[in-house]
Amino acid sequence: METSLSFRSTTTSPFTTTTTTTKTLTLRRPPRTLTIRSAISRAKKEQTIETVKQQLENCHLIAGIRYKGLTVKQLQDLRRSLPDSVKLVVAKNTLVYKAVEGTPWEALKPCMTGMNAWLFVHTEEIPAALKPYRAFQKERKLEDNDFSGAVFEGSFYAPEEFKKLESLPSRAEVYGKVLGALQSPAGAILGALQAPARDLVLVLNAYVKKLEEEEAAAR
Repeated sequence: METSLSFRSTTTSPFTTTTTTTKTLTLRRPPRTLTIRSAISRAKKEQTIETVKQQLENCHLIAGIRYKGLTVKQLQDLRRSLPDSVKLVVAKNTLVYKAVEGTPWEALKPCMTGMNAWLFVHTEEIPAALKPYRAFQKERKLEDNDFSGAVFEGSFYAPEEFKKLESLPSRAEVYGKVLGALQSPAGAILGALQAPARDLVLVLNAYVKKLEEEEAAAR
């Protein structure tokens, strides 16, 4: 869209008659379509940030996946292979960082390079949550599309440290270990209580559950 402005200037000379000149200045406004596109782009970014923030609720682990080279169909197949407790979000690093900034998940920053898709794990069964992608990666021979990093319990895990996450004991295994310890000497119980924070929570939950079962049986 254009707007025209006109200016008149008058020149007087002792040797000539008075001359009036009119000049027109044309101002161009940015096309309306560009303004609309900018607004849509801004709205999409805000929506992505909000989506990530929603995924942070009750989240136990976030892992980045190098998805460069993956097709849309492959991403769709990957989503279908994931359990309901795991969500895949494709988002730019800058938008994810804005969503996690100021939270413990900010520890993800070291892996925010390149093109990442993000796994949000909403279950304590970490190995079971990561297993579908490992199977997908192996089946499709996607060696270059490895995990770029993860944050679990406030700590950052580099790609070479994922074996620690993938070998964490399941809830059932921890319960079995704890129940066995409760029937053992005090030293075994002390060893269980010195376990990592996640295992300690499961220890206490298992003990409470055992007491409840004993109380119910005594009624």
